[in-house]
Amino acid sequence: MKEREVILPFFHFGINFDNVSSMHKSEIFFYLISAFILGVFFGSVFDFSISVVLILAIVGISVIVLSGFIATPERELLKSGAGNPDSRLVLGRKNKYFILTGFMILVFAGGIARFNSSNLDNRNFLGQAGKEVALDGYINSEPEIDGNFQRFIFKTNGEGVLIIVKAFPRYKFGNDLRIVGTLELPKNTTDFDYVTYLKKDGIRLVLFLPEIENNTQTSLSFWDNLKLGLYKNIFIVKDRFEQAINLSIPEPNASFINGILLGSRQNIPDDLKQAFNKTSTTHILAISGYNIMIISEAVLLGLIWFVRRRVAFWISVGIIILFVILTGASASVVRAAVMGLLISFAHGYGRLYDQKNSIILAGAAMIWINPFVLVFDIGFQLSFAAVLGLIYLYPRINSKLYKIPKFGGIKELLLMTLSAQLAVLPLALYYFGNFSLVSLPTNILILSFLPYAMLGGFISGLAGMIFLPLGQAIGYIAWAITTYQIEVVRFFASIL
Repeated sequence: MKEREVILPFFHFGINFDNVSSMHKSEIFFYLISAFILGVFFGSVFDFSISVVLILAIVGISVIVLSGFIATPERELLKSGAGNPDSRLVLGRKNKYFILTGFMILVFAGGIARFNSSNLDNRNFLGQAGKEVALDGYINSEPEIDGNFQRFIFKTNGEGVLIIVKAFPRYKFGNDLRIVGTLELPKNTTDFDYVTYLKKDGIRLVLFLPEIENNTQTSLSFWDNLKLGLYKNIFIVKDRFEQAINLSIPEPNASFINGILLGSRQNIPDDLKQAFNKTSTTHILAISGYNIMIISEAVLLGLIWFVRRRVAFWISVGIIILFVILTGASASVVRAAVMGLLISFAHGYGRLYDQKNSIILAGAAMIWINPFVLVFDIGFQLSFAAVLGLIYLYPRINSKLYKIPKFGGIKELLLMTLSAQLAVLPLALYYFGNFSLVSLPTNILILSFLPYAMLGGFISGLAGMIFLPLGQAIGYIAWAITTYQIEVVRFFASIL
């Protein structure tokens, strides 16, 4: 199709995206959003001053403005039979790329600025490092028990501080406290980047074994009070769900199911953790969009035998929302749920109009809200990679294996599992350990059963909340599947 030329008055530099008419608008959108994400990435990895950001912005504006001077004279267009003779200049074909490049540089600078502004917001307390302070606030996370200690995020004056105290007495989300102690900068260990891990939650300082007193004088905003009321109820439901799983399924299977469903690893025996690490299968214990999508997809495939696909889709959406509540609705789980919903929408309503742009827009929105997740949140990266695998790898693998019968949707679920895991494999190897010689056979043997283990555990927990004997009856199915998976992991770990 012949490219449409855009005629501009001489010395007029108002930019119209019609200048990039040979590109589809979705392509322009993709490039601009990608530039923003790239800017946040570079801002996360390198320390850019505000001067560098301003220089990039000036360069971007200059490229856009100067593209108005690089024009094709009207007489040259007349030779080709285009345009009318007057004193106007016509924007040439190459100019559109200069304009797009200029806007991409501007958006790239905006990505760096967004990260820097968020980074500065979380430096308010850094000057207090090494000083004794008295902080009034409330617990803003669900306390995590690790051996003889418990840790939680304490919110005070809009800032988050990691508190580490003895396991007893147990504290709960929303407790109003006064904490007295010496603020410290977190430190990395030899095998774990602890500073980076905390940075994704905006935490820069730690209080270790401080003095704690109950405090009823904490003044909270309307939104903080609303959040506290909502999350207190959510954590009550989550505790009941986790307890139902523990009562319905024997150990260590219950801890394993809580790991793949809730991302909770604290009760998994150390020897089993080591076996997962040796076989490079630790990644299945990380909450991601894939975990949530698997439950939704399994429900969707089961329901389409009885109701229309779109009705089944909305039921699966309800399942995702319920899952998010039962897992505590943390920021990482909510982000994973968004990714899972996008894939469920694609399968429930047919292919999205532009899956690539839908995914990148969702990712950019999450990154805008919290720029730290792009580089510092492993769960976010796993979710993104898994979704990309389902979008790009699954259709290709499925087309190659079209001769294999579907077996009532089992084939589809297994191929989706394989596609997602192939996509996350590089990240899993990078974050969870070196490549194991037994990694491939172990993953193949256990991942095929992961959807059924998750679904069985999920239904068992739900049933156990309603009527414990029913949860225990269903729990035998989840126990059998997870026993097979655990024994496979232990067998291959013993070879090494």
